[in-house]
Amino acid sequence: MAVLFLSPSENAEQWRDMLLRFDPNIDFRCWPETGRIEEIEFALVWRPPAGELKRYPNLKVIFSLGAGVDSLMREGDLPPGIPVVRLVDRGLTASMTEYVLLHVLRYHRRVPELEALQRRQEWKPLAYPLPWERKVGVMGLGVLGGDAAAKLSALGFDVAGWSRSPKELPGVSGFHGDAGLIPFLARSEILVCLLPLTPATAGILNARTLAALPRGASIINAARGGHVVETDLLAALDSEQIAYATLDVFHEEPLPSDHPFWTHPRITVTPHIASATPPQTAAETIFQSMRLAREGRPLPNLVDLATGY
Repeated sequence: MAVLFLSPSENAEQWRDMLLRFDPNIDFRCWPETGRIEEIEFALVWRPPAGELKRYPNLKVIFSLGAGVDSLMREGDLPPGIPVVRLVDRGLTASMTEYVLLHVLRYHRRVPELEALQRRQEWKPLAYPLPWERKVGVMGLGVLGGDAAAKLSALGFDVAGWSRSPKELPGVSGFHGDAGLIPFLARSEILVCLLPLTPATAGILNARTLAALPRGASIINAARGGHVVETDLLAALDSEQIAYATLDVFHEEPLPSDHPFWTHPRITVTPHIASATPPQTAAETIFQSMRLAREGRPLPNLVDLATGY
């Protein structure tokens, strides 16, 4: 079978090697060296050029190489009738949960304030609450958000989650829909955004929702830059409604060198590294789905094109 790797990632060789472990007969092609396009059955993609996926007449399945599929949801980009599979992988999930735990703990234990004290050479112990006295909110309770919420709960935090539709997770208080959003935010001292980016969630972190958080709350956005209205976040930080923000994703990437996020004293910028897709675990997941597709069997983790995730 012919597989097209279509991604700006530099690890195409690793993907090829990992897939060939499962089937040495795979014809692995790295875009733009496509060969005969009618031979390509499967596409492994991340941020493909506009309209590119419509060029392959015998494409069976499109696999997203990232946690989100918003880059594939541009109008007119997808060939009609071709299933899109989102990547659900234990390595990707583990790395995202690590990132969330790292920054929740930073804010819970007041590390940014301790670092500021060190720069001023001030010895000043800071008090912090017990974990069950700290309210953490996770927006998005899919595979990534659900795992992060569960791990935070296991550490003893008072965790709530918000999702589009009702979801029940042990140890996590559930909120959902428009009616549940403001009550959820009102109790979230540390807010984690792991939502998919859809028309319904674009700009969800805005002046109204930021004002609904407890004064002095902290924000961690590891989902998509499009969730944040940047001017509203800067205004909330400057008014001290929001104490700190950790941002891994941005409207424009790489983040322009003159962007105010770089130099804001209470923003932590990371270069979209919260969660990477590790070929050493994800290749097997994708190979098994390719085999199911060739056998005409149902595929797991299909994207609902109507909802965008």
